[in-house]
Amino acid sequence: MDLNKTIAKVGSGIVTVTVFLFALFLIINYSMGSFFVCLLLPVGFIMMTAGLHNECENDRKVAANIGLALAAVYCTFIMLVYFTQLTTVKNEQLTEQAAKLLEMGRCGLIFNFDLLGYGIMALSTFFTGLSMKAKNKADKWLKAFMMIHGAFYFSCTFMPMTGIFANKPSGGDGLGGRLALVAWCVYFLPIGILSFLHFGKKMKQDTDISREHF
Repeated sequence: MDLNKTIAKVGSGIVTVTVFLFALFLIINYSMGSFFVCLLLPVGFIMMTAGLHNECENDRKVAANIGLALAAVYCTFIMLVYFTQLTTVKNEQLTEQAAKLLEMGRCGLIFNFDLLGYGIMALSTFFTGLSMKAKNKADKWLKAFMMIHGAFYFSCTFMPMTGIFANKPSGGDGLGGRLALVAWCVYFLPIGILSFLHFGKKMKQDTDISREHF
């Protein structure tokens, strides 16, 4: 068994499941559930990205290295954001000023960190997709989805600078915000699925080659 491909496939599975559950919890407006799965998503994303990085050919290592490094930065931001929601925000009595900064729905500091984290994730997928040499139709779709996803970097990073989210108490909890996130889930879900199929196919190919040697 190739542990590298196994870990990457498991990570792709985690990405697929958590993005699906995130969309489901957004639709039913269960914030604690969506916060919890967002705490797991970065782990799966790093496992998946590391698997694609491991496969990268030498002439594209720089792009793959950038993609993996950015995945780690994304993971740090997002795990801090959602760990804060599930601990400090959930369990403590916050002052009004602290609530404005830390509650996700208040579009304050923690909300901006969340957007920055997902902007960095978008850059990570762009460079990881750039590092791939797609050899079949499914991998070509995966590469395209990952690179096009890089465009989210600009909206996630620069929109908060305009003040468009400031002083909006509904924030990410509003219907418009939830629908936008569900739309993102619909876009990102194929990345998880195609990555899972990609590593599954690689594992099958390795098994077939091993059998031929006996």
